[in-house]
Amino acid sequence: MNKLYKGLVVLAGLMALPAFAAVNINTATQSELEMVKGVGPAKAKAIITYREANGNFKHLDELDNVKGFGKASLEKLKEELSVGPEKLKK
Repeated sequence: MNKLYKGLVVLAGLMALPAFAAVNINTATQSELEMVKGVGPAKAKAIITYREANGNFKHLDELDNVKGFGKASLEKLKEELSVGPEKLKK
């Protein structure tokens, strides 16, 4: 392999890392929340509004209390969201 090709492979791998990180709903901005598939502007705003009124989420299950979220939404998004430090998905 030539050096340029190796460099491009490494760069592509590094750029893909953020795509696998769970978004922390306690610290994410509206635009960061909107990047999660299934979370549009209304749901992102509802998360932030709830967080500002009630403090940080302790468990993802608390999203059930947020307008626009239910058990089905939570089930679809639980791998994409976190309430603690961002971590890589398995």
